[in-house]
Amino acid sequence: MSEDKPRYDFHMHTFYSDGELIPIELIRRAFVHGNRAIAITDHVSFSNVDEIIPAIARDCEQVDGWDITSIPGAEITHVPPSKMDSAVSKARKAGAKIIVVHGESPVEPVTPGTNRKAVENPEVDILAHPGFITADEAEIAKDNGVFIEITCRQGHSLTNGHVRAIASSVGAKMLVNTDAHDCEDISTYSSARKVALGSGMSESEADDVLVKNARELLKRAGY
Repeated sequence: MSEDKPRYDFHMHTFYSDGELIPIELIRRAFVHGNRAIAITDHVSFSNVDEIIPAIARDCEQVDGWDITSIPGAEITHVPPSKMDSAVSKARKAGAKIIVVHGESPVEPVTPGTNRKAVENPEVDILAHPGFITADEAEIAKDNGVFIEITCRQGHSLTNGHVRAIASSVGAKMLVNTDAHDCEDISTYSSARKVALGSGMSESEADDVLVKNARELLKRAGY
């Protein structure tokens, strides 16, 4: 597939959490790689949500002359399921336009029940790297309009095949995100498509996920 196809990525990190770049540099580098919309979703919880999201937004608002939509977001990370709804609400109030929840990745000690609590909340946009997500959880995600992530990130991606199979079996919508932390993590359309195909998607399914689903989320977020 052509590299000039637009790339959309809704899960990226800066030095405001565990990434390496300031937001404006991440935006610029993503643009050069063919990204036409990104969400900057640094890790947040109750300790930092009110500071990080407005800081990200300040750089997003200054982008000028580049053909890229930059969106302030948040990845709610390791928040206990019983506190998840409150954290989501605080992130929205702080200005997050796209909310990602850090799912039950096989390589981190995420509290069991996090996947379910995330997909039960229609204010959540994306359940990231959800590990061994169940069909029941994917069905709830479908009903509530929560996108399920196929991830480009090493380690988290170990269960991509399982995630794709479960999501497809119930008709839940997916996205391919990088979970980028540094320059090397930023993807092009072609490299993201390889991850989609590697998860077991057909070529047509991969293109729908990378473009149609991404544009649907953009519209829902008001862009």
